[in-house]
Amino acid sequence: MSHKPLRWGLLSTARINRVLIPAIRASKRSELVAVASRSQSQAETFAREWGLPRAFGSYQSLLDDPDIDVIYNPLPNHLHAEWSILAMQAGKHVLCEKPLALTVEEVDRMAATAKTTGQVLAEAFMYRHHPQTLKARELVAEGRLGEVRALRSAFTFTLNRPSDIRWNKAMGGGSLWDVGCYPVGFMRYLIDSEPLEVFGWQVPGPGECDATFAGQMRFPENILAQFDCGFQAPLRTELEVVGSTGTLTIPLPFKPGRRGQLFLREKNRTETIHTPGEDLYQGEVEDMADAILLGRPARVSLADSRGNIAAIQALLSSAQSGMPVLV
Repeated sequence: MSHKPLRWGLLSTARINRVLIPAIRASKRSELVAVASRSQSQAETFAREWGLPRAFGSYQSLLDDPDIDVIYNPLPNHLHAEWSILAMQAGKHVLCEKPLALTVEEVDRMAATAKTTGQVLAEAFMYRHHPQTLKARELVAEGRLGEVRALRSAFTFTLNRPSDIRWNKAMGGGSLWDVGCYPVGFMRYLIDSEPLEVFGWQVPGPGECDATFAGQMRFPENILAQFDCGFQAPLRTELEVVGSTGTLTIPLPFKPGRRGQLFLREKNRTETIHTPGEDLYQGEVEDMADAILLGRPARVSLADSRGNIAAIQALLSSAQSGMPVLV
């Protein structure tokens, strides 16, 4: 059964569009047709650069175009909920950049809108679709490490631009929302569980948001997790799962390469597990097509997104109060 390709529109000229455009164009079920900006000239410049047929001088005018099926929302974090809801109300499916929202209440409003409009809404955690990620979860679920005892993860890089919106607290800035959401989300995903209690410390940077954040999470069955994230250290991405009989190390957990690589250590032996690769952003585009055209549930469910945001909200609250917070 053949379908017309899904026609995509980009809601803003954000830098991250550059990695999504090739993935949309590589998909046989998708077609990229439009971009919107707050200024017509900026939209037209971007459209010319990337060879897009349509350019809109406001976000609303893109939503008003009846020929667009799917919106990609890479707006600043504090605009994710508002514009994803408006897009669904305008009859568009939405792939929204992470974090899906900044509060659990916003997620609930978004999920309610998805339900009433019948539109697909999914959070763009690209690593979730990569074979390396699926293999890691399978190894943990199969008990290859024994009983999980602890998890440890990190995601840091150096953010040098003082004017970057990721330093703006009112816009959902801070390292926990930007990169910390990956360790929190991946560790929850690997053990398929939500934390009972969290504790966080933060070092503030310009704009009053966290420049460095370290967090701990206590899960059911006495599983403990620790992570750090930040904007003031070299690029580090790592994840380790410690079980009663073995450990699993993922050197590139959040941005795996074409081929994935995992290290499983049992007794005194380390096994290197290679996984087939794919373009990192291809998976989320195909997942949207599966959900819209075939009615399959999106791989990153709204319940999963809600759990991640609840954990992050609790961590931020703990860092402010200096006390552990029940989730």
